[in-house]
Amino acid sequence: MKKIIISTIAVSALLFTVTSCKTDFDTDVKDIQVTKGDADFTRYISLGNSLTSGYRDGALYSSGQSESYPSMIAGQMQLAGGGAFKQPMMPNDIGGFTNLFNPATGDFAGKYVLSLVNGALTPGPTAPGGPLDNISAGGPYQNMGVPGARVAHLLAPGYGNPAGLVSAPATANPYFVRFASSVSASVVGDALKQDPTFISLWIGNNDVLLYATSGGADPNVPITPVDGAVGIGFSNTYAYLVDQLFPAGTKRKGIIANIPSVTNVPYFTRVPAMPLTGLTGAQVTQLNTGYAQYNAGLLQAKTLGAINDAEYQRRLIKFTAGAVANGAVIIDKDLSTVPGLPKYRQTTAKDLILLPASKVLTPDAGGGTSVPLEDKLVLTEAETAKVIAATTGYNTAIKKAATDKGLAYVDMDAKMKELSSTSGILWDGVRYTATFVTGGAFSLDGVHLTGRGYGIVANEFIKTINARYGSTLPQVDPNKYSGVKFP
Repeated sequence: MKKIIISTIAVSALLFTVTSCKTDFDTDVKDIQVTKGDADFTRYISLGNSLTSGYRDGALYSSGQSESYPSMIAGQMQLAGGGAFKQPMMPNDIGGFTNLFNPATGDFAGKYVLSLVNGALTPGPTAPGGPLDNISAGGPYQNMGVPGARVAHLLAPGYGNPAGLVSAPATANPYFVRFASSVSASVVGDALKQDPTFISLWIGNNDVLLYATSGGADPNVPITPVDGAVGIGFSNTYAYLVDQLFPAGTKRKGIIANIPSVTNVPYFTRVPAMPLTGLTGAQVTQLNTGYAQYNAGLLQAKTLGAINDAEYQRRLIKFTAGAVANGAVIIDKDLSTVPGLPKYRQTTAKDLILLPASKVLTPDAGGGTSVPLEDKLVLTEAETAKVIAATTGYNTAIKKAATDKGLAYVDMDAKMKELSSTSGILWDGVRYTATFVTGGAFSLDGVHLTGRGYGIVANEFIKTINARYGSTLPQVDPNKYSGVKFP
């Protein structure tokens, strides 16, 4: 049975993944004079969600914010006349909020750290660092990335109103509550008050990601539909948002990025789809005997016409001993309802088992064998198809907005696919991949990046800005930023 651990061999591999290869970033302009081209970086504002804020390791904390990709871009812009770039810094280097922390869900806990658990390095959350603070008086802020925000949230008045944190449903976000200019402010409104000369926008991930990270099991976090009116459908809401930021006739320049597919993110790829290997003969006998009655019930349902043969075959549960990879038993709510029979089946190569499932996929816990994995721990093939379809629709809308407004367009989906490939991305001899922890690019939450990963993102923005506006901003050196910290 496969157990998710981070071995010392893997750690060693990370530390020594250094080759003699030179950078593959062949468009770097670090050796030529820095210019702004057709752009004006005097007042740069970044808009987005957690990825823009510098969120990593399951929390927003001060040293992580210091390595946000917008702060890296702003630093390079300052070499070409760019102005100050202020971020709404958290009051500590732990993150989370003591007065909002939910022990049952883990919401607003402190950052994840690695520690030894039963002899293996294991990531886990820490206690939150302090209560929700308010730093509005220190604004305005130029990094306006708000963790958890969807595209419609950037337009919503009152998204920073503390009263909205306790309403049902909640209408505010504590991270924007911290630095909103007033209780009626919107993120976009506060950004436009600063009359930015250049804007970066990377938003839309949460419109599909929150559904995916819940395993499609939480009705409170549905996928934002691609179509629909402003405030409902992604495409029209995104177009309206971009219209607000870049109205007709404006001289303002900007860059927007599309949405990476979840199929390239460690949170969805770290645990194998068929994770159970090395079962003994005795274990297999016990398990198959235990599911014999369920399988007999399926045969009866098929005989009575309650399910067809395809579903019968799909739902049969059978384990095999030895090196064979067995699917985990899961609860699949999309299976046909058969009175008296639970909706069980085993995972196939087309399902995605989520990272938190690694805690229960152990012989002692019985997860995935005698105890089916909960719905929230698996993104099934059908749910994954919904996520991919939505992401495709979003990215079509984002590219159209960039074309319509003449903005620079970053294909971040393609960059994440490159990062998730076997060869990964090389920078000055250091190889980065999407492998959880040891790949160096993703943080301990499996979704957000490390400082080095954000350096790769910053360079993708910088290269695209240079190509669109004729500037010569130098790229940053991802190797100088922090990766995963080991105890």
